[in-house]
Amino acid sequence: MTATPSSSRRHSLVADVIELLGSMRFAVSLLTFICVASIIGTVLPQNQPANNYIDRFGPFWYELFDKFLIWKVYNSWWFLLIMAFLVVSTSLCLLRNAPKMLRDARSFREHIRQSSLRAFHHRVECESAEDVERTAGRVRRWLAAQGYAVRERRDGDALLLAAKRGSANRLGYIFAHAAIVVICIGGLLDSELPVRLQIWLGDKKPVVENMLIADVPDSGRLSPSNPSYRASVLVPEGTTVGNAVVMVDDGALVQPLPFEMTLKKFVIDYYSTGMPSRFASEVEVRDPQTGHRFEQVIEVNEPLRYKGVTVYQSSFDDGGSPVQLVGRPLAGARDFAFKLDGRVGGDLPLDVEGLDRKLRIEITGLRPINVEDLSGGDAPQPRDLGEHVAAVTGSAAGKRKDNLRNVGPSIQYRLIDETGQSREFNNYMLPVVLDGQPVFLSGVRANPAENFRYVRIPADAQGTIDEFMRLRAALQDPQARREAARRFAAANAAAGADREPLQTSAERALETFARGGLQEVADFLEKNVPGDELPRAADIIIRLLGASIGELRNVAATLMRVRAGRRDAAAANVLMATWYEGLAPLPAEDLAGEDAAAWSRLAVAALSDLALYPAPVWLSLADFQHKQASVFQVTRTPGKNAVYLGCLLLVLGVFAMFYVRDRRIWVWLRPAGADGTAVLAAMTSQKRTLDFNREFERFRQALADLAKRGA
Repeated sequence: MTATPSSSRRHSLVADVIELLGSMRFAVSLLTFICVASIIGTVLPQNQPANNYIDRFGPFWYELFDKFLIWKVYNSWWFLLIMAFLVVSTSLCLLRNAPKMLRDARSFREHIRQSSLRAFHHRVECESAEDVERTAGRVRRWLAAQGYAVRERRDGDALLLAAKRGSANRLGYIFAHAAIVVICIGGLLDSELPVRLQIWLGDKKPVVENMLIADVPDSGRLSPSNPSYRASVLVPEGTTVGNAVVMVDDGALVQPLPFEMTLKKFVIDYYSTGMPSRFASEVEVRDPQTGHRFEQVIEVNEPLRYKGVTVYQSSFDDGGSPVQLVGRPLAGARDFAFKLDGRVGGDLPLDVEGLDRKLRIEITGLRPINVEDLSGGDAPQPRDLGEHVAAVTGSAAGKRKDNLRNVGPSIQYRLIDETGQSREFNNYMLPVVLDGQPVFLSGVRANPAENFRYVRIPADAQGTIDEFMRLRAALQDPQARREAARRFAAANAAAGADREPLQTSAERALETFARGGLQEVADFLEKNVPGDELPRAADIIIRLLGASIGELRNVAATLMRVRAGRRDAAAANVLMATWYEGLAPLPAEDLAGEDAAAWSRLAVAALSDLALYPAPVWLSLADFQHKQASVFQVTRTPGKNAVYLGCLLLVLGVFAMFYVRDRRIWVWLRPAGADGTAVLAAMTSQKRTLDFNREFERFRQALADLAKRGA
């Protein structure tokens, strides 16, 4: 039966595809792509927020690069596809060439003819006076002494000795290529591929909504026998977990663990500077199948290994600490304090008198210790918790950090409006000394990809924010501004001159500043002052504003002393009618001097920044009960052993290819004369190096000596 043309074409196409897949050029091309991808994955930070890449590359290039998933190269579909093709290509190459190499390694090639030996470049011809058998014995003993395996073949009265050494060189090729296959398979097993295959081919669907683990449907749960995964789990102190979370794109899958783990205690040790020196999680592990229990301490570089699962100390977090916040209004002419009780990770409504909109507070983080380097005068930026772990491991461990200081606790929260729009805030509980002045830092950002921008609020002599907040309320009160302007005019007007114009200018400057800060003052000057006079006018108005703010501070201090001395409402309303009665009195003090001037400068800058502060209230941490939580990375990596095996094969293969030299020798012995023997020998090798030439010279000399002894 003859093959049809169509079947022949199909057979030819299949053969061409197999030939392409098994070719060295195709494998080298795949390795080149893998090298390029590895460079991208090494140079470009992986798995960062999208805004980071947009800010760095711009929207156009971000959308282009996002199509190729270069933000997660090693788990991208094209990288996994290249790895799979490399496995196929290398496997085909092995299947095609390994049998021939093994046969060639075992073969002595004893069927070579005498005429063929004369064509070799490295050959020897000589005669021995001894017969064939005695000559063969001498040659055989020399070859054995040199480590050669020998096989002989008789052809009539002639004798061929075929010898070889270093046949394991062929195994180097096989081991090296097998190593590539094994390592790639191990890498694919430990990648996201097993989980993604269950999503693509199975019925698994990542959960994108917020829900309790108990409420996750079966489609969002992986099998306990899942062969490979990388998951994470957060365990607060005193709680038990039996599930981990596998992140997949924008969703998550629940991975049941073959054991339950209880965090009994999380331990952090610190250096004298406040830097963390050690992290440790004291856990109890229970096997639900056997009931077996044991305790273990998990530390950085000292993981827990049980039932094929490895648990690493990844980071730490807050476990839902109860916190108490104190708030102050940032709008209106009233200053009062209010308290809020919440829990880290929870939210609560912001129900405060005077708010014109409904807001909700989401408490996102509590940092009892903030170790920062403030020697440069810059406001700190909260770091990822993983950086704290990195600070005590690897090359960072043991480094001197003399400029680091613990600046105390901080609270992070979000204010969310009715439309879902939010801003994130980071406020420090205690004053931080920057540029020699104690200030309260209140940071704000629109999204996690941005750095916090801080308002520096000056602390008063008691280390509180009270005086600044009273000044802020006074600035919003027309009566207080009028009184401050009157005092300024009385102190700065020329003797006998009309004070009214100066008082009016000061009051207008305070009003403009209260409405929009220094930016509002600048806009007012640009609209009303000619360009050539603008610098002089700006200098005058800044001086006037600074002096007026100083008088406003005096007004606030005077009012507080009045409120402390007289409880009569009518007497207290001499200057204004809207002050909070419960504030403690300000002690009598001289508000002049360098410290007061520095405080006033900071206050003016803070009041100006508050005009742009995207929140109607200021919140600070008043008290907390810290509850630790440990973050673990949970992995099952069966491909790890395959990678180790592949690395071993690669080492053996490279050693065999470069350090084991293949040698082959053929010696034809035939009778010559009455009792003599004619010797024809040749030597060859795959790599004709200088060592080979020297070895051939030794072989030539050995045959020459043999002939002399025979004579």
